[in-house]
Amino acid sequence: MFMSKIIVLIGAPGAGKGTQARLLESRLGIPQISTGDMFREMKNSDTRLAREVQEIMASGKLVPDALTYEMVRERTARPDCRATFVLDGFPRTAVQAEMLESLSDELGKPVVAIQIDVPMEILEKRLTGRRSCPECGEIYNIFFKAPKSEGYCDLHPRAELVQRADDTEEKVKVRLETYEDNTKPLLEYYRSSGRLETVDGSRDPEEIYKEIESLIGSANATV
Repeated sequence: MFMSKIIVLIGAPGAGKGTQARLLESRLGIPQISTGDMFREMKNSDTRLAREVQEIMASGKLVPDALTYEMVRERTARPDCRATFVLDGFPRTAVQAEMLESLSDELGKPVVAIQIDVPMEILEKRLTGRRSCPECGEIYNIFFKAPKSEGYCDLHPRAELVQRADDTEEKVKVRLETYEDNTKPLLEYYRSSGRLETVDGSRDPEEIYKEIESLIGSANATV
């Protein structure tokens, strides 16, 4: 038996955080709790909290930390989070990390913070080199996983690959710099309490997964 935990995965865009969260969910039954999914759910819900979030988002303002935390607290109270779960997108700041401490104490689950660290030059290539097929959604990368025929999908030879609007070199640079500036205090928050683990995210996803699994223990949703 392993102690249930709250796993916080920290990683820049392109670091593979989503890939690792999905692997933990599919192999160990550890649910991935994504703030992005929660915000999308709120758009179609008719609860007091959902209406409050909808009003703020409609005004173009950022959802306050306290309200985001309330969403996380509500979501993690569901049965699938009775044991270990992975938080994706929360906390993003040291202030939100302090809020998470309250949930940790309330649930009696320690926080395990894991940074997936990838050199900036690799992140830039992962993002700017990304291309997708408009027909089937297959993802390629001109630097790491190029299609057989330049610019066209292997599965749909007539489908010209497309690049996301925010994957241009200029926008990627801004995204990564913003992430680094905003995340430094969060990393220091967990580092100062001796709870930050760092894994090399430039390796094969399977190698990264094995290290993360070792760090958190073989916890699963039925523990």
